[in-house]
Amino acid sequence: MSMRLGFWKDRLYQLDRMTLRELVGAYFTYYAIVGYLVATGLAFAVLAVTVESPWPPLAAAGVAILVYPLAWYLLHRFVLHGRYLYRNPWTSSVWKRIHFDHHQDPSDLRVLFGALYTTLPTIALVTIPIGWVIGGLPGGAAGFTAGLLTTCVYEFCHCIQHLNFSPRWSYLQRIKRLHLSHHFHNENGNYGITSFFWDRRLNTYYAEARDIPRSPTVFNLGYTEAESERYPWVIARSSGRRSDSHPRHFRASEADGPGA
Repeated sequence: MSMRLGFWKDRLYQLDRMTLRELVGAYFTYYAIVGYLVATGLAFAVLAVTVESPWPPLAAAGVAILVYPLAWYLLHRFVLHGRYLYRNPWTSSVWKRIHFDHHQDPSDLRVLFGALYTTLPTIALVTIPIGWVIGGLPGGAAGFTAGLLTTCVYEFCHCIQHLNFSPRWSYLQRIKRLHLSHHFHNENGNYGITSFFWDRRLNTYYAEARDIPRSPTVFNLGYTEAESERYPWVIARSSGRRSDSHPRHFRASEADGPGA
């Protein structure tokens, strides 16, 4: 697949047809990633001109990194997989963009990344207050910086999980298998991306597909035909199409594995 670097509106980037090198090029030119990196530079500049002691900012950054997996888990489980967003005409388009489209076609890189208008405020709301309590303005800047960089790591790992690529590192192999099970076997579990600690603590973790029944709503997230008739705003923005079967770009066996 030929690829041109640059800001890539209206281009198709299908992860099942891309190499790792092509992914790297697309990743660093996607507007949200560029936005995170620019915001990181600005936050670090604030930190550099206000810091008096390195320890409070370091503590703030460390706590922000520790809190991030819990924040992601709660948002993923109760907001992105909640059903109230698509039932409201004002929030249905947001839900469609930030999660429904990704589950409909997990290999479409354009909708794999979070939308900047939702992710950037969320990162700020989670990390800046924590950092501010620990270390004032420098701590808030450090917490925000840590949250932004952690988001970049999460997004890249998320890309790898859907890329037509077999990682050599066993850790990446494991989190890829767990995440693909979330997409292709049962969406009501394995909400983590790089960490499944909170899935284990809150009883939503499953190591193998055979450990939990296959979900009939794994691809539509509960937005069934009956739901689309009652709440038509998402399907109206989807050209009247909603897939309740396997996404066209992936094979079920990638997620099922032995004993599924």
